Amino acid sequence: MKTLFRIVAVLVVIGLAALAAIIFVPVQRTEPTEKLAADWKAPEGLGKYDARMADCAACHTEPGGKPFAGGRTIESPMGDIYTPNITPDKETGIGTWSLADFRAALVDGVDDEGHHLYPAMPYENYRHMSETDIRAMYDYFMHDVEPVKNEVAQTKLPFPFNQRWGIRLWNWVTLGKPGFKPASEKIAGDEQLSRGAYLVQVLGHCGSCHSPRNAVMAQDGSNETDAKFLTGGAIGGWSAPDLRGPKSAPQQWSADELKMYLTAGRNAHSAVAGEMKLAVEESLQYMSEKDADAMVAYLRAIGTDGPAPAEAPAKRDQNPAGTVARIDAADDATTVKLKKAVDLTEGERLYIDNCGACHFADGRGAPEVFPSLPGNAAVVAKETGGLIHTILYGAEMPSTSKRPMKLRMPGFAPRLSDDDVAKLATFLRGAWGNEAGPVTAAEVAKERKTPTEASH
Repeated sequence: MKTLFRIVAVLVVIGLAALAAIIFVPVQRTEPTEKLAADWKAPEGLGKYDARMADCAACHTEPGGKPFAGGRTIESPMGDIYTPNITPDKETGIGTWSLADFRAALVDGVDDEGHHLYPAMPYENYRHMSETDIRAMYDYFMHDVEPVKNEVAQTKLPFPFNQRWGIRLWNWVTLGKPGFKPASEKIAGDEQLSRGAYLVQVLGHCGSCHSPRNAVMAQDGSNETDAKFLTGGAIGGWSAPDLRGPKSAPQQWSADELKMYLTAGRNAHSAVAGEMKLAVEESLQYMSEKDADAMVAYLRAIGTDGPAPAEAPAKRDQNPAGTVARIDAADDATTVKLKKAVDLTEGERLYIDNCGACHFADGRGAPEVFPSLPGNAAVVAKETGGLIHTILYGAEMPSTSKRPMKLRMPGFAPRLSDDDVAKLATFLRGAWGNEAGPVTAAEVAKERKTPTEASH
């Protein structure tokens, strides 16, 4: 018995010592993966471009607030996280940070005082950023961004998530080696695909939304060699759709259609909403033509059934005789029934009364104006929050350099009950060949509690 007691005591001491080390031993910062001259200067405009491609403004700018002054609410499964001020203000921002401090935040997920940042900051992706991009961004934030004094709210998550030392364990389990290297020979051997991989995996951190999360809430896959990478995720009740499956947009649309969606926020098939609207508005619309082509090429090359065909298999039905002729010619069961408007279900009637004028009987709408609903990722998504929220509160396409006009769908919250919205959404998810499950009034009631686009 004494021997067992001694063994347990030793194990407890070892455990306490390990815990103390995890909590109190300072984090070792990752050294630069590339050696640059001390007097190296970033090419003109590179830092601003990198900050845009990294989508910093989308998280660090509060709606209606000053750029990068923080205060935006990031919804997480553990609670709300408030983004910090990253302007060069010396009191409330990062004005006193050294280059090493800045690098540590991007690469190791720690601030200038060694405190762990919550992984809502996608350092899991930024960890692979090149030293040239890190230094260019540091120079931009320190010298070109306007300092703004803004004391943001402190994040206060419930126990145990408020114990930031636990993030150190999470980092040990999840973080890969720093620096970027294409994971497959196919990507490494093609300059355009390699650049596209860097934009998608690192700067654009697409996997932070579009990859599922594993048991420890880390991205399930970091590159194209991982089976679940970019196969769909969820954020704030909205689905981030699959980008690799045979029915996904990058594998169904042509390269030009995908490029238009990413840089203009709309194309002949669909339009951005939710977090993707912010990504286009604050980041993707500013991509150079060369980078846009690289991102598109990479996304179309990594399909789970092989690269997307040169000619897209799914073309938008555009009858040369016009929309009326297109709808007249449509002979699928849903469109035929809606055209006859006889013996309609409640969902079908709600569609005709509220949606048909814009999306028409065939559900295909008008290119770059009213998105097509058959096969629409937001309509058939596993997470129904995005569709419900759009019906209740509408959606607005972003103004971009390619398509400056803002187009807004109105919300129907004032005129439709929870039961109405549930029946309408259920109809949309099963019409025109869509094969998604029904929506309940309880789901609508839950989404009705968030009456603005807020972080969406």
